[in-house]
Amino acid sequence: MSKKPLILVTNDDGITAPGIRTLIKVMNTIGNVVVVAPDSPQSGMGHAITVNTTLHCKKETIDNGPQQEYSTSGTPADCVKLARHEILKQKPDLCVSGVNHGSNSSINVIYSGTMSAAIEAGIEGIPAIGFSLLDYNWDANFEVLEDYIKKITLSVLNNGLPQGVVLNVNLPKAETKKDIKGIKVCRQAKGNWVEEFDKRQSPSGQDYYWLTGKFVNFDNGEDTDEWALENNYVSVVPIQFDLTAHHCIQELNSWSLNG
Repeated sequence: MSKKPLILVTNDDGITAPGIRTLIKVMNTIGNVVVVAPDSPQSGMGHAITVNTTLHCKKETIDNGPQQEYSTSGTPADCVKLARHEILKQKPDLCVSGVNHGSNSSINVIYSGTMSAAIEAGIEGIPAIGFSLLDYNWDANFEVLEDYIKKITLSVLNNGLPQGVVLNVNLPKAETKKDIKGIKVCRQAKGNWVEEFDKRQSPSGQDYYWLTGKFVNFDNGEDTDEWALENNYVSVVPIQFDLTAHHCIQELNSWSLNG
């Protein structure tokens, strides 16, 4: 690109999270950065938007970077909407979301606020990438991943993305750069959460619940994001937000629904 691209940065862990601070640092080496992110953690929010309460937004100064920053009381999807239509008033060249503290591989993409922000950008016609790290530790080592984040970002800026597609990028936990074998373009593994509710009772006698469970991968393929991550590769999955099961239309038309 002949001029510096305008890059929108957001996340779901909150504007002060180490993951987004790393992402901002990398994006500052590439383009002009505007940050619009939640003022508190919004993990697991999926594609929720704020419709029944007021939405607040304020300018922030968190570090000495050249970027403009805004925190909002809303969800990750809200952040992209606010950025696009109120703060920027123009379409950015790219939206990057993350770096999420924890995996968004396989079925986790459905629940992810990080990926929903990227998807919202895609809906707006903005090329978008969601980045996640397989480490929930607040002090996770993001530095070893910076080169991969930059390489994937530059590839999207230079090549573009097909209409209706955004990238779900998951990065393996690593102590050194040598621990990562490379990048794999993958499909989403078939897996899901086996869940239980831990039922407890408050001192006042009121029942309450904690959702617990574990992720189970049912997919033995070696072309999946789960396989790539287990084998120390960065996984890149192109995802689409058109949820139509196109292969099923002909079958449904055979049901004679109007007859």
